[in-house]
Amino acid sequence: MSELMTMLSFPFVWYAVIVAALIALCSSLFGVTLVLKRFSFIGDGLSHVAFGAIAIASVINLTNNIFFVLVITIICAVLLLRTGSNTNIKGDAAIAMISVGALALGYLIMNLFSTSSNLSGDVCSTLFGSTSIITLTGFEVWVCAALSVAVVAVFIIFYNKIFAVTFDENFADAVGTRSKLYNLLIAVIIAVIIVVGMKLVGSLLISALVIFPALSAMRVFKSFKSVTVCSAIVSVICALTGIFLSIIFEAPVGAAIVAVDIFVFFIFCVLGMIAKRNSA
Repeated sequence: MSELMTMLSFPFVWYAVIVAALIALCSSLFGVTLVLKRFSFIGDGLSHVAFGAIAIASVINLTNNIFFVLVITIICAVLLLRTGSNTNIKGDAAIAMISVGALALGYLIMNLFSTSSNLSGDVCSTLFGSTSIITLTGFEVWVCAALSVAVVAVFIIFYNKIFAVTFDENFADAVGTRSKLYNLLIAVIIAVIIVVGMKLVGSLLISALVIFPALSAMRVFKSFKSVTVCSAIVSVICALTGIFLSIIFEAPVGAAIVAVDIFVFFIFCVLGMIAKRNSA
């Protein structure tokens, strides 16, 4: 505990804490929608796209590559949604096609053109997140905070529309809600969340922050609002716990957060079974 308190006196630790909390909050809000719409793998697909974009950015020596990666990932989110609605290419096939292709091309580009002396380390940190919390800069924290505020604002403003599109797109269209437009908005927001959280958690692990808190909340709660609120609380607590555990045990940040999410998921599974038995 004394070591943890000492670490908390450093600014870079608070950078990691703030970023982790914001990423967890944003990912949990839209994670419920993705799980209910059976669109969970879009986060995984876009994370692979972000890896490919980072590979390109590293080759052309972009110092602050977050905006470049963000633009590429958003474009692919739009293409993924439109391709998935194509009758010739189903949604799951489109996600697999784009995610595997982006991952392979990204790794190929990094191997052929990268000038880094530690290529394997760069690839590992990009895929699985930082092994240390000192890699975050103040600029990245401010960008994360601004994008997170935008994501939360979009969710609050369009909550009713998102709710309608999540459960019944046909009914939403019938009452004048443009479901395709809001599906596109959801895909773009997920792309933003992926890019914001990738530096800390890693491109392969960030989708776990979208899925696990929502699945945990669904084990106990049933209404959309209660599941969303519970998911947000669980996600933030798990993220902060993972950060502190990574500091104490000197473990990779992203893996520690996901491990806590998995542990909490099993706890909620047990609580859900107990609740069912008591109600029976």
